[in-house]
Amino acid sequence: MKLCIVGTGYVGLVAGTCLAEMGNNVICIDKDIEKLKKLEKGIVPIYEPGLEELILENVKKNRLQFSSDLDMAVKNSDVCFIAVGTPQKKDGSADLSAVFEVAQNIAKSMNGYKVIVNKSTVPVGTCDKIAQTVAENTKFDFDIVSNPEFLKQGAAVNDFLKPDRVVIGAKTERAFEVMRSIYASFLRTGNPVIEMDIKSAEMTKYAANAFLAMKISYANEIANICECVGANAEMVRKGMCSDNRIGTKFLFAGLGYGGSCFPKDVKALISVAKNNGYSAELLTATDNINLRQRYIFINKIIKKYNGNLKNKKFALWGLAFKPETNDMREAPAFNIVEELTKQGAKICAYDPKAMDTAKNIIGDKIEYAASAYEALADCDALILATEWNEFRNPDFDKIKSLLKTPVVFDGRNQYSYEELTKKGFEYYCIGKK
Repeated sequence: MKLCIVGTGYVGLVAGTCLAEMGNNVICIDKDIEKLKKLEKGIVPIYEPGLEELILENVKKNRLQFSSDLDMAVKNSDVCFIAVGTPQKKDGSADLSAVFEVAQNIAKSMNGYKVIVNKSTVPVGTCDKIAQTVAENTKFDFDIVSNPEFLKQGAAVNDFLKPDRVVIGAKTERAFEVMRSIYASFLRTGNPVIEMDIKSAEMTKYAANAFLAMKISYANEIANICECVGANAEMVRKGMCSDNRIGTKFLFAGLGYGGSCFPKDVKALISVAKNNGYSAELLTATDNINLRQRYIFINKIIKKYNGNLKNKKFALWGLAFKPETNDMREAPAFNIVEELTKQGAKICAYDPKAMDTAKNIIGDKIEYAASAYEALADCDALILATEWNEFRNPDFDKIKSLLKTPVVFDGRNQYSYEELTKKGFEYYCIGKK
């Protein structure tokens, strides 16, 4: 099938590449000419395991191309995907200006029936407005489809190629049939295509992300209570997760969620509810707990040094908001850097993939090390902010020899209290006294 993807951000690039991998002819559209030139050479602006190799392979086989010519792409495609950003505005709502601009441009370029698929995360009712925009700018027939993505950063390629489910919201059988054809090869193992009305599909994306965010905030709330009463949050987590009604995922205490989806989508859904006369108290609490969690951890560090961080230096392991990505949007590490440096501390950071991202965002406010162990030199303590695999089983004897004092602040509860205290460390984590 001939497809065009408008937007080569995280969603558009992964979707376009994976659709090409399944034999479709895909044109990815973006305004950034330099970015397009780099993508044609396999230089990918985001780190996502397996993505660079797939881009190079599909460009080589002429199934994937990158262009700034939206008119050409629309005229040569049966299906047009909208995958542009919907950033958060000051009031928490989603900025949809790029979505409507793309919809208008697609409409003006149409030369026949098209299926226009929205993959951008948008509030309920947006596809109706997209349909109105398209109708005002074309004489040709079309269908609008809501097809939200459920990709996990760090596992996005696998998630797209082997999805748990595909959600499709449409109004006509013709549109559903086109979408079934696109996804048929992805679902040979029997995982479902879930067909529904457009508004329900739009809501499904927000509802799923907000629920996962809520589980993370709940785990952190329980961990904080455990710490107050002397219980062990990890033991409590295991006891809870053994109940198959609850499950094991997204219930780890730590620094909370970050990234481009959970923070933005929770706030957007709160805004949607408010605009429709409903107070979303559970979602509001989820958002508030998540932000507070970072400062609870930061205050552990401040308290350890009696509120005086001048002349203190910390090694910070991890900058990305989660492992297997270079994304620092809403990353807890950013809050840690901001608060500690504000109080006079120095920081030397290391992350396997997010160093360049951090340099662009944080600049020279902190030092950057070439390796995890190099970051420890002349530091008073180690702070773990991202649970990369290479940080899971470090050489603690080496860490102790490199630090000025053997102190570890573990924001992800990765290490063993018993092991570290036996080795002479002061160990601070979340959910244990």
